[in-house]
Amino acid sequence: MAMAVAHHRENSSGSGSSINKHLDAGKYVRYTAEQVEALERVYAECPKPSSLRRQQLIRECPILSNIEPKQIKVWFQNRRCREKQRKESSRLQTVNRKLTAMNKLLMEENDRLQKQVSHLVCENGYMRQQLHTVNASATDASCDSVVTTPQHSLRDANNPAGLLSIAEETLAEFLSKATGTAVDWVQMPGMKPGPDSVGIFAISQSCSGVAARACGLVSLEPAKIAEILKDRPSWFRDCRNLEVFTMFPAGNGGTIELVYTQTFAPTTLAPARDFWTLRYTTTLENGSLVVCERSLSGSGAGPSAAAAAQFVRAEVLPNGYLIRPCEGGGSIIHIVDHLNLEAWSVPEVLRPLYESSKVIAQRMTIAALRYIRQIAQETSGEVVYGLGRQPAVLRTFSQRLSRGFNDAINGFNDDGWSILNCDGNEDVIIAINSSKSLSSTSNPANTLSFLGGVLCAKASMLVQNVPPAVLVRFLREHRSEWADFNVDAYSAASLKAGTYAYPGMRPTRFTGSQVIMPLGHTIEQEELLEVVRLEGHSLTQEDAFLSRDIHLLQICSGIDENAVGACSELVFAPIDEMFPDDAPLLPSGFRIIPLESKPSDTQDSLTTNRTLDLTSSLEVGPATNNAAGDSPCQNTRSVLTIAFQFPFDSHLQDNVATMARQYVRSVISSVQRVAMAISPSGLCPGVGPKLSPGSPEALTLAHWISQSYSFHLGAELLKSESLSGESVLKNLWQHQDAILCCSLKSQPVFIFANQAGLDMLETTLVALQDITLDKIFDESGRKALCSDFPKLMQQGFAYLPAGICMSTMGRHVSYEQAVAWKVLAADESTVHCLAFAFVNWSFV
Repeated sequence: MAMAVAHHRENSSGSGSSINKHLDAGKYVRYTAEQVEALERVYAECPKPSSLRRQQLIRECPILSNIEPKQIKVWFQNRRCREKQRKESSRLQTVNRKLTAMNKLLMEENDRLQKQVSHLVCENGYMRQQLHTVNASATDASCDSVVTTPQHSLRDANNPAGLLSIAEETLAEFLSKATGTAVDWVQMPGMKPGPDSVGIFAISQSCSGVAARACGLVSLEPAKIAEILKDRPSWFRDCRNLEVFTMFPAGNGGTIELVYTQTFAPTTLAPARDFWTLRYTTTLENGSLVVCERSLSGSGAGPSAAAAAQFVRAEVLPNGYLIRPCEGGGSIIHIVDHLNLEAWSVPEVLRPLYESSKVIAQRMTIAALRYIRQIAQETSGEVVYGLGRQPAVLRTFSQRLSRGFNDAINGFNDDGWSILNCDGNEDVIIAINSSKSLSSTSNPANTLSFLGGVLCAKASMLVQNVPPAVLVRFLREHRSEWADFNVDAYSAASLKAGTYAYPGMRPTRFTGSQVIMPLGHTIEQEELLEVVRLEGHSLTQEDAFLSRDIHLLQICSGIDENAVGACSELVFAPIDEMFPDDAPLLPSGFRIIPLESKPSDTQDSLTTNRTLDLTSSLEVGPATNNAAGDSPCQNTRSVLTIAFQFPFDSHLQDNVATMARQYVRSVISSVQRVAMAISPSGLCPGVGPKLSPGSPEALTLAHWISQSYSFHLGAELLKSESLSGESVLKNLWQHQDAILCCSLKSQPVFIFANQAGLDMLETTLVALQDITLDKIFDESGRKALCSDFPKLMQQGFAYLPAGICMSTMGRHVSYEQAVAWKVLAADESTVHCLAFAFVNWSFV
């Protein structure tokens, strides 16, 4: 009996030993430093090696021979998990720092607003008391007393002590605007603060001049931010020149500078502005860096005698930048711009442009903060390069295009520009520059000096009831609607080794297609930089096999309809296919600036200036008796400025001038035609299409589309509560699926699309009728449509499988499913058209 028990214990002991060995095999393996180093090298090359790669690793590394492949697999899994946790932890720490800084900024903003409320309450009580007194005439002196320039300090501006006194006063007034209640700030429309927003933006409500304010978090050090902002020509596109005449140290460690600045005029209808200012840079006791500025009295520095008549002296009221360092890196920046642009010096119809704080906010304040954030992202490596170009090079291209376009619009005499045979009654202004040479950098090999010079044809006009963003998008996407390919070919050929082909150019046919290749964009995509290839073919047999393609470098900005006060631009210049970083540029293009309409505005104000008569016939749609407030887009007005530059040889000056004048007039005519076509569609943000009374099919078609969908598929396309009156059209327009309607012809063309459909095709209602059904499908999509077409016509509807279609810009669009159905007229027997709904579409 004892022997049996002993034998049982031995068996149990042996069994336990084997179990322990099995458990040991699955335990965590402690790797040596050499083994970890070998595994890390492989992980750097391939974070997720295959089974074969892991076995190969064991064979190639003897130090890993005692480790099982399964254990190595577990090591790589753990390593990937640690890497993911590390990245997530770093991301969360960054987000936490950003939210902490934003929270601090919002708390300070809240404190400022509470102070402002208290100030207004006290002011309200004071005004109530004054109403009961005899001397109640000066009830509005509380605001201007803080923001105007003290006259006693200006009398001491001729000596350093007086300048220091002015600088200290400027600092105090600026800080009261940046963090105090000196200005009654209101939130900029359409710019809501949040963790993903660029910053907090506000505009002045009731103070002298125009003012805007921005607050934001930037991942750069204060000194770097101050250096960028003081270099105003690098980020402020309207700045022509900034020159520091005098700089001397202040007694508290700061610096005082006397600065002369020139800014471009945005249109051909107004003079440019210049400023004579004092700029004060200092550090506060809390470590914040301040750069503040204000105008000085007296003439000071000024433009050259040749260009003196082209400038109006404007005033900078105390403004500047407050930059505070953040814990953990980065800075919180407050920007205040406060100007008096002397609106009296421009035609009355343009004065809203010079009296709008929204325009100043978009052109200066918001632009400054966006530029700094762009630099910060480029510094951190977050920006994706385009076609191998460095961000600084792309930024320089954009700046050169914008500056060249501004030079053409303004035509300053001290740059060599002069007006050619203009009696003041010409609708198109022709200016020439005989000394113009195209050079941008230090490379003289890429400098073009023209024998005759450069000629610019330019004009300005008023456009009504057309959102600038919509018009610019159309001009960008449908160049063939307004451009002449042979004129583009002339400009492109002239830039190649100075050859001048006009008027004996070889005839070329434009195929109508353009390919847009993106180079880069700003952080919020408010500006796009791209290369455009225009495809052309020669009409002569001997050149039939030669490429006639033209390449343009182009910037497009202001395409967001919700950006209040934003300027929309399309500026381009011909380039070689392989253009160097310092390629010469001769920019042309369009600029559309919205004007804030006033209730008292009348139609008579449109003829204030002769050049505005170009749009006197631009009465979009039939005349109606609607009140001005009936539609949110009814009285929108914009200033459209067009400028085209052409190089010329001296003996061809008259020919090129005639061609340029005729071409700009034809472009104006095309833009007017496009505007008339776009405006009746009523593309008002948030409202949807509201077709003109001459097109009653819109509402009727919406009803037919919805009713036919229910008739064929037994389901509702729209919500039941939206099937009455005009709400059908509105809800169909805002439907999340892309809904398109095409005609029943031998070659079906589209006749209607909702907003999602236009977005998917990247087109407009105007250009929609130029698109045929077969153009949007790829080969497999066309086959699926052809196979299901008999079923569609027989039973009235068909489901198309998931597939790929193409936008008008050549981009691929994927969709999960497409539904096609016949749209029946009211009698339910006549087929009016075919409708397609693309479900869950997205760009590939």
